[in-house]
Order: sequence, then structure tokens, then C-alpha cells
Amino acid sequence: ATYSKKAINNHLGILSKALNVAVDWGQLPYRIKIPMFKKVPLPDVDFLSFEEFDRLMFVVEGQHGRIIGLAAWTGLRIGELRGLTWDDVDLHQGRATLHKTKNNERRVVPLTGKALELLKAHSKVRRLDTNLLFPGKNPRKPMDLRTPWEAALKKADIEDFRFHDLRHSAASYLAMNGASMAEIAEVLGHKTLQMVKRYSHLSEAHTAGVVARMNERIFG
Repeated sequence: ATYSKKAINNHLGILSKALNVAVDWGQLPYRIKIPMFKKVPLPDVDFLSFEEFDRLMFVVEGQHGRIIGLAAWTGLRIGELRGLTWDDVDLHQGRATLHKTKNNERRVVPLTGKALELLKAHSKVRRLDTNLLFPGKNPRKPMDLRTPWEAALKKADIEDFRFHDLRHSAASYLAMNGASMAEIAEVLGHKTLQMVKRYSHLSEAHTAGVVARMNERIFG
């Protein structure tokens, strides 16, 4: 059979997405070299360094910057962020309630620090013609991030980084700050620890530092 270039690209796109999902779900632990794919599944976690994150936030403005910041500070998926309404957010209690998640379970996400500050500032400029936190030009639909996201990456000189990788960034920052695998799983909404094992080396580095400081302080 003869396939058009468009059909071939569609098939490759589906296969590439399936492999990336397998990596995200912890079912594909190794880097796979596939020449025809521009981006291949990664065994390690793609996350922004603090310098890269600052660079990215510097080039985005308005609600584009706020949704990107919220993704990195909470680990929320893009679908969860786009579906958030003001009824889901409690700025006084510092939490957001997700009624529709990937696991089809209700989840409460804590909002603290910069995430809470961001949403408090965002509430002061909220649109009155919609209840969505991040509406698009059509107030009944959430904003489309594809074009502004790609433009922001280009301005910040960051390559091969997906919006979903902000979720990995959030988990990585948690691990580097000493969060346990169970705590990271709870924040991200994972049912098992299998999904967060990819961050264990970051957490182990922190743990080693804690033990070293304990030994130095107590045993000299």
C-alpha cells in the first residue's frame, strides 16, 4: 500500500505520543533512539533549571505567565489548569478542588507561596464575562496555549520542552527540597509510587546531604 506523507506523519505522531505516555506512566524506563522522531521518549526527567525557569517567566506576560507559573508551582496538568473555574478555587483556605482529573477522582490541591500569590493577583484582573480562571477569546472556552507557549520557549531560548514538562519540573523541585516519594505522589495525584520513582535520585541527593550534615554536627 502507498501512504501519503501526511498519513505517515500522522502514524508517527500517534506512535511517538504513545511512547511518551509510556515514559510518563513509568512503563518505559529507557531512552529509545528512533531516527525518524524529532523528539524521543526520555528516561530521565525533563525539567527546567531555576535559571531557565526565570528566563521563561521573564518573557511571558499576563495570564500566559500566570498559567505557566501555576503549572510549575503546583504540578497541575494543562487540562486541569484550563478547566479550573473560580468556584474551584478557595483563596482564603489556599486550595483548588479538581473535579475532573486524569484518574477520574476529585482532588484537592494546596495553594501556597507563589502559587497563592499569583492567583490572588490574578483574581484582581479576572474577567467578569466568564467563570474560567484562564479563558480564551471566547469566554466560554479556555485559552489556547499552543502558540504563546511556543513563542515563549523561542524567546527564552529553550528547546525540546513540553508544557507537560512543567509538571515534571514541579515534582523535581519538590524532590530537591526534600519531599518524599509519597508526598510527591500525593501532590501530583498519582495512586502509586511507581510514577514518581523517576525523581528518586533528586530526593536521594537531598537525603545524602541531610545525613552528612547530621554526622558532621553530632559526631564532628
